Amino acid sequence: PPVCPPASPRVGGDAGRSKMAAVAVETAHVARCANRSPHAVSWGRGRGGCLALASCRSVLIYDPEKRGVTEILNGHKGRVNCVHWVEKDDCDSEVELVSGASDSCLIVWELRNFKFAASTRLEGHSGAVCAVTAIHGAGENPKLLIASAAADSSVKIWRKQGLMGECIQTLCFGNGFMMDVALARLPGSDAVILACGGDDSNVYLFIQAGEQFQKIHSLRGHEDWVRGVEWAACDGNLLLASCSQDCLIRIWKIFIRTESSSKDSDEGILKLKEDVFNVRSNQGEVSYAVTLETVLSGHENWVYGLHWHPPIYKDGRLEQPLSLLSASMDKTMIIWASDEESDVWLEQIRVGEVGGNTLGFYGCQFSPDGSMILAHAFHGALHLWRKNKINGEWSPEVVLSGHFGSVQDLTWDPEGEFILSVGADQTTRLFAPWRRPGFDQVTWHEIARPQIHGFDMQCIAMISRFQFVSGADEKVLRVFTATKNFVENFSSITRVPLEDVLSTNICNEIPEGASVPALGLSNKALFQGDFTANASKMDPSAMPLNAADQYPQTYFHPIRLTEPPSEDHLLQSTLWAEVQKLYGHGYEVFCVACNSSFTMVASACKASKVEHAAIILWSTSNWKQLHSLPLHSLTITQLAFSPNDRFLLAVSRDRTWSLWKQREVAESTTDPFFSLFAHTDKNNAIHSRIIWSCDWTFDSKYFVTGSRDKKLVVWGDVDSAGRSEGNPGVVRPCSSVLDVGDAVTAVSFNSVTSLDESYILAVGLDCGNILLYKWKPNVNPSANIDWVKCVKLDKSKCHTLTVKRLRWRGPVGRAGYKDEDGSEWLQLASCGADHGISIFNINRLSL
Repeated sequence: PPVCPPASPRVGGDAGRSKMAAVAVETAHVARCANRSPHAVSWGRGRGGCLALASCRSVLIYDPEKRGVTEILNGHKGRVNCVHWVEKDDCDSEVELVSGASDSCLIVWELRNFKFAASTRLEGHSGAVCAVTAIHGAGENPKLLIASAAADSSVKIWRKQGLMGECIQTLCFGNGFMMDVALARLPGSDAVILACGGDDSNVYLFIQAGEQFQKIHSLRGHEDWVRGVEWAACDGNLLLASCSQDCLIRIWKIFIRTESSSKDSDEGILKLKEDVFNVRSNQGEVSYAVTLETVLSGHENWVYGLHWHPPIYKDGRLEQPLSLLSASMDKTMIIWASDEESDVWLEQIRVGEVGGNTLGFYGCQFSPDGSMILAHAFHGALHLWRKNKINGEWSPEVVLSGHFGSVQDLTWDPEGEFILSVGADQTTRLFAPWRRPGFDQVTWHEIARPQIHGFDMQCIAMISRFQFVSGADEKVLRVFTATKNFVENFSSITRVPLEDVLSTNICNEIPEGASVPALGLSNKALFQGDFTANASKMDPSAMPLNAADQYPQTYFHPIRLTEPPSEDHLLQSTLWAEVQKLYGHGYEVFCVACNSSFTMVASACKASKVEHAAIILWSTSNWKQLHSLPLHSLTITQLAFSPNDRFLLAVSRDRTWSLWKQREVAESTTDPFFSLFAHTDKNNAIHSRIIWSCDWTFDSKYFVTGSRDKKLVVWGDVDSAGRSEGNPGVVRPCSSVLDVGDAVTAVSFNSVTSLDESYILAVGLDCGNILLYKWKPNVNPSANIDWVKCVKLDKSKCHTLTVKRLRWRGPVGRAGYKDEDGSEWLQLASCGADHGISIFNINRLSL
């Protein structure tokens, strides 16, 4: 690719001013999902109703209206298990958020200058924090009261004032665990009541007397672990909803017991049992009664989450709608409501997921105005439904999605229009920009899940615009091709003309769709004839049907999309067809690469011997094995073809790299293959630890290697070294050795230079940080001035765990926008072990 010239309006004196004014890096997209925890999502009122989402070690602030992540809060050192917005009494926008994690800590985040920042860190638990709740205290100097439940069989009560926080009480439960906690203020009193749902099927109630909480009652009735508890204040009473693994929801009522109500109980009227307790407060002693209001039965599996409809303003006063949302492992959410005439609780709406291989819902949330409901599933996927204001029907909405395991590799398609990623969650996912008619803003979304596998995915490489080869923790490489249904939907979502992506000759070759047959393991291609055959088999006039015809093998049904698909469609209707399996490796495939002309694929597997560490070359025309290149003694960690396809670079766990050169066509008998051109050994190797990553400059002159020893080295010039072909070690370092401060796990050279004609290099570190460097050849390396650090991405934009891969978009400009060839924008995609994928827009003028 040619060096991209500076955009003409920036030439001359304006260049300096533009460079200073330009925003260096902005986040175009963050792809994440919720952690596998019942309390991983909380919906607040701030900024029009933002979601707080626990994802790996981070807390995301997600705006459902803008359909994007607005902030990433990093601070925990373990998986975040619970998040909770601290509600205000007047139901104004929240300014505080509490999170608890497996690092045994809680963090209180406060809104400062329109950004959330960690204000207080609460440490004291000896186990993972699994639930948290908070309430503002009463008085002139209100304190924040926080209750947290953890795996150390305790519930701790915290008091926060200003930036200081302290533990004021620890409630121990022996060998039992509290699964959820909820705080509320008793009606007619300033006393605070705490509900704890435990694994002993009981709900425990505690009342704050002075500074300490005292147990006043145990609510019995559930027959399995209590998974969730939540309070709601209504008409001077308190309602407590509890859900359990016994598939039932119980609603308990706490009310002030007056003399008239106590007299009524003596008149022989059949009533539910009431348990009475007294509370002393500033208003004197008040008598309360607690009774079972109702039992809700409708779910067919464990009920993990529930959420009351948030209070809303009606006629100038705050009202609590008697509406309750529940989520279950039976893959459904139910909205329950109290009938105004009979006071009987009835099921109003049931929504959910049909089919797929998922395990149901973990938690649920109402939006602040009750117009949307959200559930998060066992595999982290979010499910969002919105109520139609006209007909009252609930329909699925586009929402954030991402991997729920470490994202191991990603790649851009050759045209730079979408991204494919593979992860330890055994899926391959495709993300693309959504261009909505009438909207200037482009948002990224997952629009297909081409591969749902049975092994953890490791690597991927594009072999044409709509074909890829992937490797997993198995000995086989698998080749996939897009379906016609996907290409049509891709065109309608991204607004790329269909004739540009689907030529006539391709149209006749690609399958209509793909599905996994019963008891099958591979995505089977389906053509138009398969649908015709199935239709004829299911013809009623052809009855009776035999058993095979009653249950056809084709589960795929074409769908026409104008917006990104929901999770249901992603699981079942967006698979790509598997067209080839490549056998040859002795152990699990670890890395794969394809050359620029898409004629050859190189792959390597995990190895501890020379014969297993060989590189295998495959032809993409007939998928035959071309050659095996043995040299390294341990696993090859990454492969990279030079952009001109003349060289193949390999880096390995044995701390060395090898460079293979393709033989000239005249020397080849049939297919071209590679011979060893240069390599390092123990005597001349600069790296002293495993080399994790490598990449080529766009002109194929230089390549870079990054290692666990924190060093970056550029090698070359390969073209000039070619004059001494055959001599070992002719490719020498041509840069100073750069120490970046942490293990280098990902490197990527851009396809254009900066304005001063330096190469632009993105570097990913083991700690999750991403750095941008400029490197200029022919500068004295000994002076250590050939490297210039341009940008260190803000920690809130970076990953919290190892950066697994960095990839620049091939064409200059931003995907989804009509940027010209001379655009000032570059796009960088990153993936990490923190389950995240990020896409950055980087202004070249600011580098």
